Amino acid sequence: MGSIDDDSLDRSRRIGWLDLGSIASSRVLMVGAGALGNEVAKNLALSGFKNITIVDMDHVVGSNLNRCLFFSREDVRSRTRKVDAIARGILSVSPDAKPVPICERIESLPATVFRDHDLVFGCLDNIQARIHSNAHSYRAGKAYIDGGMEGFVGKVMVARPPDGACVQCGMNRSHSKVAEMRFSCTGKDVVFHEPRLAAEITTTSVVSAIMVREALKVVSGRMDMLISNVFYYDGQRNQSEELEISLNPTCPVHQGF
Repeated sequence: MGSIDDDSLDRSRRIGWLDLGSIASSRVLMVGAGALGNEVAKNLALSGFKNITIVDMDHVVGSNLNRCLFFSREDVRSRTRKVDAIARGILSVSPDAKPVPICERIESLPATVFRDHDLVFGCLDNIQARIHSNAHSYRAGKAYIDGGMEGFVGKVMVARPPDGACVQCGMNRSHSKVAEMRFSCTGKDVVFHEPRLAAEITTTSVVSAIMVREALKVVSGRMDMLISNVFYYDGQRNQSEELEISLNPTCPVHQGF
């Protein structure tokens, strides 16, 4: 009885299709270390993932604290890098994990960072980084799990190359205009900022849980169970549904496939 109670993954082992060996050995790239990144990192660590690379360029600020489990007021005072705070948090719940914090913009890293991982999470709040991560994951042949939120509304999409739609397939002209404005920036000076969006922790928790649940399916080889389009969640109406996203043959990500 004691050995069962001492096994932190005992309850997970009771789910027959979970491949805990593959989960422990998988290399995960998590892009974004804000509210969604905190929750995704927590869920990954508690689910048995060990090798987690965290990419973000920011430091902790006070407005993060009401929805970021691994950030503290001391982190705000000391301007702790978000990636370092999350790496510390992962180790606090999974001491044998091997988090790798990288304090950089994802666009500044070589494309090999996508090829060197088995699975990519987009925990992002801007369109440019989302487009970049989606495209490079698809080209590297890696599943890309993207999450987004505004207030009580959230969504999750799983892009699975070489088949099926990617995140950019579902973007419209408004997204393209914003991306173009961001891409037009030169040097270190930013000439355009996206407005701050409403956010709250219960939506973050739901979206992050769905993202990591889909990762468990990918790593365990259960592609038949994956979200095939976009999972949409509305906490105000207490509704969730799956919305269809068709592969756009003119999407630049799919050219050459």
